[in-house]
Amino acid sequence: MPVEIVTVPCRQDNYAYLVRDEASGEVALVDAPEEGPIRAALEERGWTLSQIWVTHHHDDHTSAVPALRAGARVIGNTEDRARLPDLDLELSDGDSFGLGETTVQVLDVSGHTVGHIAFLLSADGAVFTADSLMALGCGRVFEGTHPMMWASLSKLMSLPDETRIYSGHNYGKANGRFALSIEPESAALQARIARIEAADAAGTAIVPSTLAEEKATNPFLRAVDPAVAKSLGLEGAEPGAVFSEIRHRKDSF
Repeated sequence: MPVEIVTVPCRQDNYAYLVRDEASGEVALVDAPEEGPIRAALEERGWTLSQIWVTHHHDDHTSAVPALRAGARVIGNTEDRARLPDLDLELSDGDSFGLGETTVQVLDVSGHTVGHIAFLLSADGAVFTADSLMALGCGRVFEGTHPMMWASLSKLMSLPDETRIYSGHNYGKANGRFALSIEPESAALQARIARIEAADAAGTAIVPSTLAEEKATNPFLRAVDPAVAKSLGLEGAEPGAVFSEIRHRKDSF
């Protein structure tokens, strides 16, 4: 595989990621929640940061950028530059850049925040979604609108089913409880929750998931299933309206 990806647990439930282009040895960090664990992961492998990719402005994704940025280019969304750490490379939806020989595409996935971006490695079948699409969930819609968030999730759902989803938090246990309130009889969901519980017990990451897994078990993506709409009293409704109802339910769950 052209890249090596290392998951770095930070804070109580954040995930940061190190991405190493094997051809060049260049290393990127996806988000910077906490300096200590990230620096330890780099030192353990003898790696030096070349780039820091920032998905959105929230402090639990940016607070360690100043401590880690020496010698690295900080990359983020030009539309949100006023709220991000100082950027060395400003990009927008659809733009691409390189990490060594690896091509990285920027996807606007606004909703959780306006200006939230994801980083897609198409050739490697991986996407870093932070707080847009998460394991068994999606981010709370703080700044955008429900239609905006649904459009972002739909964009991500258009990727190949085998795409690996690297999200920004481990909210798996809580997300699983909520998902069961939407589809309590789902065998696929029950099996997914069991895998998450086993990973938590073993102290291993619950990421990555695959897009196929999320489509089968994530209640927010299940908004496309007419059976889910019917169970919510929304038979015949557009998926975006079903998503909005599910998001409202999660907000008060």
